[in-house]
Amino acid sequence: MDGLQWLLESKLINAWSYARIPLTGLILGLLAETTALAKPPEGAAGEASLKLPDFTQVQFLGLSGHNLLMIGIVFCIFGLLFGLAIYSHLKNLPVHRAMAEVSQLIWETCKTYLVQQGKFLLLLWVFIAAIILLYFGVLLKYEALRVVVILLFSLVGIAGSYGVAWFGIRVNTFANSRTAFASLAGKPFPVYRIPVRAGMSVGMMLISVELLMMLIILLFVPGDYAGPCFIGFAIGESLGASALRIAGGIFTKIADIGSDLMKIVFKIKEDDARNPGVIADCTGDNAGDSVGPTADGFETYGVTGVALITFILLGVTPGVFAKQGLSPDAAAAMASVIKVQLLVWIFVIRVVMLVAAAAAYFINDAIAKARYSNAQKMNFEVPLTWLVWITSFTSIALTYAISAVIIPNLGGDPTLWWKLSTIVSCGTLAGALIPELVKVFTSTESRHVREVVISAREGGASLGILSGFVAGNFSAYYLGLAVMLLMSIGSWVSLQGLGEIMLAAPVFAFGLVAFGFLGMGPVTIAVDSYGPVADNAQSVYELSLIEHIPNIQQELKKDFNIDVNFEHAKEMLEANDGAGNTFKATAKPVLIGTAVVGATTMIFSIIMALTNGLAENVDKLSLLHAPFVLGLITGGAVIYWFTGASTQAVTTGAYRAVEFIKANIKLEGVEKASVSDSKKVVAICTQYAQKGMLNIFVAVFFATLAFAFVEPFFFIGYLISIAIFGLYQAIFMANAGAAWDNAKKIVEVELKEKGTPLHDATVVCDTVGDPFKDTSSVALNPIIKFTTLFGLLAVEFAVKLTVTSGTLLAHGLAAVFFAVSFCFVYRSFYGMRIRTAGN
Repeated sequence: MDGLQWLLESKLINAWSYARIPLTGLILGLLAETTALAKPPEGAAGEASLKLPDFTQVQFLGLSGHNLLMIGIVFCIFGLLFGLAIYSHLKNLPVHRAMAEVSQLIWETCKTYLVQQGKFLLLLWVFIAAIILLYFGVLLKYEALRVVVILLFSLVGIAGSYGVAWFGIRVNTFANSRTAFASLAGKPFPVYRIPVRAGMSVGMMLISVELLMMLIILLFVPGDYAGPCFIGFAIGESLGASALRIAGGIFTKIADIGSDLMKIVFKIKEDDARNPGVIADCTGDNAGDSVGPTADGFETYGVTGVALITFILLGVTPGVFAKQGLSPDAAAAMASVIKVQLLVWIFVIRVVMLVAAAAAYFINDAIAKARYSNAQKMNFEVPLTWLVWITSFTSIALTYAISAVIIPNLGGDPTLWWKLSTIVSCGTLAGALIPELVKVFTSTESRHVREVVISAREGGASLGILSGFVAGNFSAYYLGLAVMLLMSIGSWVSLQGLGEIMLAAPVFAFGLVAFGFLGMGPVTIAVDSYGPVADNAQSVYELSLIEHIPNIQQELKKDFNIDVNFEHAKEMLEANDGAGNTFKATAKPVLIGTAVVGATTMIFSIIMALTNGLAENVDKLSLLHAPFVLGLITGGAVIYWFTGASTQAVTTGAYRAVEFIKANIKLEGVEKASVSDSKKVVAICTQYAQKGMLNIFVAVFFATLAFAFVEPFFFIGYLISIAIFGLYQAIFMANAGAAWDNAKKIVEVELKEKGTPLHDATVVCDTVGDPFKDTSSVALNPIIKFTTLFGLLAVEFAVKLTVTSGTLLAHGLAAVFFAVSFCFVYRSFYGMRIRTAGN
């Protein structure tokens, strides 16, 4: 049953809901009345009314800004060709037919899932389209063509997230069987090289497509259309990422738990071909760990760019220069030139970072090949670590070099180029430093992870789970301080002159730190994609039953010149999976941190619009303004509800998957599960993923509208709150889950104690960690960005409606929106409960 059918057939407003809507409406109405005196400025300039400056008015190296950015499009095309070339190379690598058949089956189930998700995305887009039509068409009275263009770019944003996710899953389902086959040759280097190549293919394609789309808007869309188009585009890609990340996270963990628990129930091996849940697990690895991060990375890159563009257009104002004694005309001209310089600089640096990632990949590949090509054993984490650090240092060096050339003098200050480069480099350094901190809590070499194993040996799953909680909580402390320190450095540097050309320079610095994070974009995606390929490779090996094919050793020798050692091949794949787990974990806080820091910049862009450039109503951004404080409290409530709702969807879906697998698994007289049974498990996962996602999306959508309509500064407090609560909740859950996952890997690979009570205990720990690390934590990232971006539109809608129709209508709508949201919050548990004969 797809999401639309389920929505139509469900009893959305049941008797319980009717009984409570008046109460919730009354509560919100009372809150609204307490904020009636805090009215927004009638003349507030919103992001939708922003206009891009003329890029031809400033020369860079003898070229106009427009022409220089046109060259950037050429580099984007080279990035696309780079990704496609690696894709073609991977497709043509040797693979045994048995393994190719398994990866093809995984791809077919993934494709079915993606098609269903595409339809589901269009359903969710209808909600966004309705608000865009009402705001731009009805309230702002934009001409029909302009509204259509905005709607079109929202669809382009969704298509971008969806398209790169499709490409990523296709690459990974080639790479998984090729990696599994490469292990048969007995050398670890190809087992490392194939997943990292696949990841770089996805990363380069993702960043190139995103950058290309933004340059097209920047260069070819009329300046007065560009602002709304950027907002529509960003909301569309954020919607796509949210849906794919949340639904994918629910799907993958339903399948993973359903498959893993069979190891305890039936004492069968990892990825046993007779287990109908294994194909669903492999599909889930791609749906959750490939589709989700790819769409998420695409959106993160775009949203951060939109936040910086918005801030530059709002923050660099003629008033800043008028205070320095310039005439109104001269101040306006100076502001326009500075805007062009900053916008061109940002996009040139983005192109340079794309080049830096490609260069770092080739450098690292040459080093790894020289060191490991003939090795019999290797630590798979080492070359991945090198890749991250080489990319970071290369990006930092190029940032300083290019900035010195592009903006040698900014607003009469010849020192701002290196100050801006330093701020960006704080983020780029964080992109390498944070993964090292994450490994302290999640790597198979980590003392925290080994503590999970030690505690589970004597205390079983109970103590193992507690040790994982410890790892997650400590990681939040250290990573939180690291992010704060780097943001503080960026903020301090911004105070050394950046305030002479813009308002709220430290906030712009926060955005540049997030921008620097994304300098690692292709490599961050590459090491994240490494995980699902390595995990799938292990599954493909087992499901292919390669060891049981008659005369297989002779066949491999004759056709591929391989003298196979099956045990050594399996050990390499398991060790590689451990490295994949670690680096999946390292990528998550980078994306989460970028989301929060980038959202901070977007929030301040909203603040600047609401306060007319910090000229009025600034006192409302205070603990003395009650609605602002109430918003801070409300954000935390939503984060904790979201965590529970997403986990509940996993719990119910996993229960149904386990129920089906236990009833249908056949362990005697068969070599592998039937395709029909495997597809049924996939259908169960898809059904509950879409149910859970629809509950969450509708609740978040209407909650955003409700809180925006209550009062704008209540909403600002709410946005700040979900960013901060979400940051720490996500870091804690991601790293606790990764610690449990790699504790199991230590037991399996290093201690070789599969099937023991210790292994059973760590499997339980891992299943607890599954929704922690791959559902709730990672989905907070797009939820924060979607709420902030859509909130930007929602709060402008609310302000405009309040001005034209009064507070009574706005507060009445707030109560209605909250009632709808609350119905879906209620449904996210009571409508998703495990139904049995007894309850």
